[in-house]
Amino acid sequence: MKVNSSEVLSAILNAIDEGIHVVDLHGKTIYYNEIAAKHDGMTVKEVLGRPLLSVFPSLSEQTSTLLKVMRTSKPIYNQTQGYVNVHGEQIETINTTLPIWVEGEIAGAVEIAKDYSRIKKLSESLLDLQKKMNGQTKKRRKNPSGTQYTLDSLLTVNPELIEVKKEAKKLAKSNSPIMVFGESGCGKELFVQGIHHASLRPNGPFIAQNCAAIPETLLESILFGTSKGSYTGAVERPGLFELADGGTLFLDEIHMMPIELQAKLLRVLEDGHVRRIGSTESSFVNVRIIAAMNIHPKKALEIKQIRADLFYRLNVLTFKLPPLRERKEDLSYLTNHFVLLFNEIFKKSVKGASEKLMSLFHTYSWPGNVRELKHTIEYMMNVCEQELLSENDLPVMLKQHFQSSARKTNQKSLSLRTNLLQLEKDLISNALRQTDGNIKQAAKILDIPRQTLQYKIQKLQIE
Repeated sequence: MKVNSSEVLSAILNAIDEGIHVVDLHGKTIYYNEIAAKHDGMTVKEVLGRPLLSVFPSLSEQTSTLLKVMRTSKPIYNQTQGYVNVHGEQIETINTTLPIWVEGEIAGAVEIAKDYSRIKKLSESLLDLQKKMNGQTKKRRKNPSGTQYTLDSLLTVNPELIEVKKEAKKLAKSNSPIMVFGESGCGKELFVQGIHHASLRPNGPFIAQNCAAIPETLLESILFGTSKGSYTGAVERPGLFELADGGTLFLDEIHMMPIELQAKLLRVLEDGHVRRIGSTESSFVNVRIIAAMNIHPKKALEIKQIRADLFYRLNVLTFKLPPLRERKEDLSYLTNHFVLLFNEIFKKSVKGASEKLMSLFHTYSWPGNVRELKHTIEYMMNVCEQELLSENDLPVMLKQHFQSSARKTNQKSLSLRTNLLQLEKDLISNALRQTDGNIKQAAKILDIPRQTLQYKIQKLQIE
């Protein structure tokens, strides 16, 4: 059986779970797979061989990413695009569009598209559900904001974190924006909920939104809401700013918010007015903004993940939550707390952790912070059959980590050659420091000839 290469290529492209649309230099579709057709609510026959703008009349020479790439010769990566197909259906995708070069000249463009219309509909349904739940919460709970934690819930015996909590209680009464930064797992949302609870608006709603990995168009509609008619099928729907009116809006990982959207957020922070997508009218909202980042703000500014003007607008009150590796005194305290917690949940009577286990805990860096410690204790409590948690109860990955560290330590400590070289290097370095680099005087302190010292300095690469 003779295999046609174009048929093989077509079969491969049709098997890819992403929409692929290829146009020639004149904007006519020369390839269009089934996934793209499914995204667009079309059939392959309706698009193939036809000019792009006749099939998608809502697009133009300026708004079509395929035509723009051919016009500018520059690729476009992960750009959201909304359009109406020939059947009047609203389509929203995230596109990567690339020029096609043949013998040094542009011959067309290819677009790889991911559909997120369904995700957007799901997010809108979640907004509706959140709105209903907020209403029910106000009726049923003593705490209408729906928060679970206070600042006292952030358990610590670390002096630095205790001071941070004291300052937070004092500044919670202000309505100024707050910036919180710290590594993942160190308790930022718990801390933020505690600030809301201690604020002058504890009975107002507390709304949290993670800004990471959400397309710009989708996040914009989530934050600001939509107006009826802004696109086909759009309805009047409030965004998170309106839902948080009278309370707190917590924007986690704000440095992951698209830069263009950060500019729109800045305008709301300046005057408190929110305009739904597609609306000509704006409404005033009384919302306190608390933003969080899992990297240092200076780094976010350096790599341009956050606009400088937005950062300085948010950076009125700033709190840094130290990672667990800088709060070693909290290891024993939190371990005992989690043991008691899971004793109650699992109906056990474990008394604590062994000295050897706690010694191992103090050598570990805890990249997942308190969250990782809690999950580690939870696992160990499930498998422990003794009065004390021990290294035998550790999760597999942590057990392997400590075993590997022990092997490296043993190998290093038993290497006579390595240790002697290091000792020699340390002694020479100390002698040179004491004599401000004078080799003759250092050789006298070390009781060796000057030529020998010069040789060793070169051999051991001592500066």
